[in-house]
Amino acid sequence: MIAEPQGQLRKHEKYRSRFLPRTRDLIVYLPPGYEENSQSRYPVLYLQDGQNLFDGATSFIPGMDWHVKDTADQLISQGAIRPLIIVGIYNTGRWRLGEYTPSRDKKMGGGKADRYGQMLLEEIKPFVESQYRTLGGPANTGIGGSSLGGLLTIYLGLRFPQVFGKLAVLSPSVWWNRGWILNFAARVNLQSRPRIWLDVGSKEGGRSADNVRRLCRVLVEKGWREGHDLHFEVISDAEHNEAAWARRVGPFLQFLFPSGESAV
Repeated sequence: MIAEPQGQLRKHEKYRSRFLPRTRDLIVYLPPGYEENSQSRYPVLYLQDGQNLFDGATSFIPGMDWHVKDTADQLISQGAIRPLIIVGIYNTGRWRLGEYTPSRDKKMGGGKADRYGQMLLEEIKPFVESQYRTLGGPANTGIGGSSLGGLLTIYLGLRFPQVFGKLAVLSPSVWWNRGWILNFAARVNLQSRPRIWLDVGSKEGGRSADNVRRLCRVLVEKGWREGHDLHFEVISDAEHNEAAWARRVGPFLQFLFPSGESAV
């Protein structure tokens, strides 16, 4: 039996930003064939909570990670998705909430997502493009995350649609600051509409599913079309954890980076 081609992981430790005070690691997935196909360039997906993506030893819940490498390797070898580079940006632990939230809540604080966005757009993205063979433009640039990382993703995606043309928004924390993101999404002036994967699990508790449904309705009112440039799904029996999100990696990669898609 012939083994499937494998992608590679490369780690950049203690990445330092001038916009946020704490260093963070970056972990970069390179698709199968990256080294051999030295002229090829690839789309890039930037995912939050990088320590949860590839290795159960570093994940928030030990042993429970998203299995991103295995899933991407399999789908690329099957020809189901475009070969792509995936950049995992580690969170900074107790400072995660502050960095991932787009507004300041009276009780919980937060509100540094704009600085995080500056770090991503002005530092991390150019760094990745200097180190690896990437394709430019929103059609080849995605951002994703879950929970507060999903909130950050929809916020930055709507703020910078000229940069991020593909959004993976898993179980976003729509509840943050009394649903602040709903008002932002309703009033934001869009020059273009990114392709959005939006989901929530049916067993996430509280009003999670209802809140994400509300976000979906706002997007539809802004012109997104379900089944076209928006995929919305309530995942049956899915909880709010890495194991649940791991099962959605394959589907959202196929929706955002289908193999027949043009690189333009």
